[in-house]
Amino acid sequence: MTRPCRSALFLPASNPRAIEKARGLACDAVILDLEDAVAPEAKADARTAAVAACRAGFGARRTVLRINALDTPWGADDLAAAFDLPVDAVLVPKVRDGAEASRYRGALAGPALWVMIETARALSQLQPIADAVGAGGGLVVGTNDLALELRCAGRAALAPVLPLVVAAGRAAGALVLDGVRNDFSDLAAFAAEAREGAALGFDGKTLIHPAQIDPCNAAFSPSAEAVARARSVVAAFALPENAGKGAIRLDGRMVERLHLADAERVLALAGLG
Repeated sequence: MTRPCRSALFLPASNPRAIEKARGLACDAVILDLEDAVAPEAKADARTAAVAACRAGFGARRTVLRINALDTPWGADDLAAAFDLPVDAVLVPKVRDGAEASRYRGALAGPALWVMIETARALSQLQPIADAVGAGGGLVVGTNDLALELRCAGRAALAPVLPLVVAAGRAAGALVLDGVRNDFSDLAAFAAEAREGAALGFDGKTLIHPAQIDPCNAAFSPSAEAVARARSVVAAFALPENAGKGAIRLDGRMVERLHLADAERVLALAGLG
């Protein structure tokens, strides 16, 4: 069954109150952050707290650990701690090319590899990075860092880039998550941005505040109309007369087996698969 990852909430690993609260939130994933959200002097203690939190688990939610890069004083220890940690994925910042992603992948035993796409160089290496991450891995757009490095004026200027990340992820069979929105006070604007991300093909979005979870889940969940269409496609292909057919006529248009696969995905995301 398709496991949704509509909403992935960043949590500072150094904040035990936020970690405990997250166990009761409706997000699909929690990302325990050892990087941007933790001050240098708190890195070691945050790592210890993150390991304990990961071992305690977050119920049905995906658990992801964002480590510091290997070229920092904390990256090697973070990666060693994550080696066989019971998490779904390890998220690595500022990956620049496929060779770098492959090194991280080779250093992990069980967890999937997620990488942040947040450097100018990464944009020219999207497919090698996605291929190194592989099926079951993930690409996460770091819109803040990316806009800063490109010296562009925020998300709107990234419009040509975002579909390329989605395409690379799809080609590799990887999960693809949209970047955060820093302003969590304007939920209407956030919801519009989440709907835009869903329309671009992202699987979900990263978040920085619990208030963003509900509108994010709504944006990345199949609509009632999409569910109804998916039901009709699945039902049509299940008819005896359509057994073995590669394409059928439904409601005045041709529907192929690839549409059946997508319909099944939609129903699984809606919890109906």
